[in-house]
Amino acid sequence: MTRPIRLEIDLSAIRHNFQFTRQHAQARRLFAVIKANAYGHGVLDTAKALADLADGFALLNIEDAVALREAGIQHPIALLEGPFDAAEAAAMAEYRLSGAVHSLEQMDWLAKGSARGAVEVWLKVNSGMNRLGFPPAQLNEIQARLRTMPQLRLSTIMTHFSSADDDYGVDEQWRRFAPLAQASGLETSAANSAALLRHPHTHGDIGRPGIILYGASPFDSATGTELGLRPAMTLSADIIAVQTLQSGDAVGYGRRFIAGQAMRIGIVACGYADGYPRIAANGTPVAVDGQASGTVGRISMDMLAVDLSHLPQAGVGSRVELWGAQVPIEQVAAAAGTISYELMCAVATRVPRVLRG
Repeated sequence: MTRPIRLEIDLSAIRHNFQFTRQHAQARRLFAVIKANAYGHGVLDTAKALADLADGFALLNIEDAVALREAGIQHPIALLEGPFDAAEAAAMAEYRLSGAVHSLEQMDWLAKGSARGAVEVWLKVNSGMNRLGFPPAQLNEIQARLRTMPQLRLSTIMTHFSSADDDYGVDEQWRRFAPLAQASGLETSAANSAALLRHPHTHGDIGRPGIILYGASPFDSATGTELGLRPAMTLSADIIAVQTLQSGDAVGYGRRFIAGQAMRIGIVACGYADGYPRIAANGTPVAVDGQASGTVGRISMDMLAVDLSHLPQAGVGSRVELWGAQVPIEQVAAAAGTISYELMCAVATRVPRVLRG
């Protein structure tokens, strides 16, 4: 590694967070959600780290599921959006993958493409989020049709909550879903990270923890650390130059920051091409050699600036944590008007990865 930037993944933290979730969840089984490359943490590394803890895994891309099978992962694997064409439906049978069914097209693909064996399907109900799923009024008809298809094995009824993490809550969606789930006689899967921590009556048979596995909070009111989680991702980079400013000097593109007095700033080897948000506000928290500070000026493609005025010991080579154990990712996300999920998923492949634990 030449450019001094790194993404450290703490696999022991992911294990801790799964065990934390198990202690708080009443669901009989927990499928670890490892979509989007395990929220940027590495799908295969995460699956291996949880192999002795998770009851199954849930993801989106069939190529990731196939890679897990070829790496020896034999756990149940569920495709949260089901197949995207008939070829994927056939591959689901070949690789023993289950998956959501949320459309008539998927039912046709599965009927045509599952000659190698029966595919386990999870019936997706649109309980009010209005993305994927069959409307409740159609559910009896869809269930009856699925049960007549020998290529399929209907095992689970599922839905997804839009507001489990905020004050609106899940009551409206749960009133629609719960009677259907009970009448179906199927296993149920509804609870995401927020519901697993806040709405125990929704936990059912299969919980689907996602963001909490990686140490971030699903709630605006608390960080993951405050909940008892451990951050699994640390993004850090080193200071590569120091500048001394006088009152009135500007920093970076667009003169977004103007010094009000003499100050020192450090130039850090990280920018938006590495995944750090360009729109992060002045003063977005960082830690320089373990000491609190903040960003200065607009984030560039390959660099950003931090305030060193109160840190006379800091200079070239000082390590700057951009998010991690010292700088909660939720605070960085808030300063950029986004959520921790996006920051985790946006770290660029050019950033060297280091596995811990």
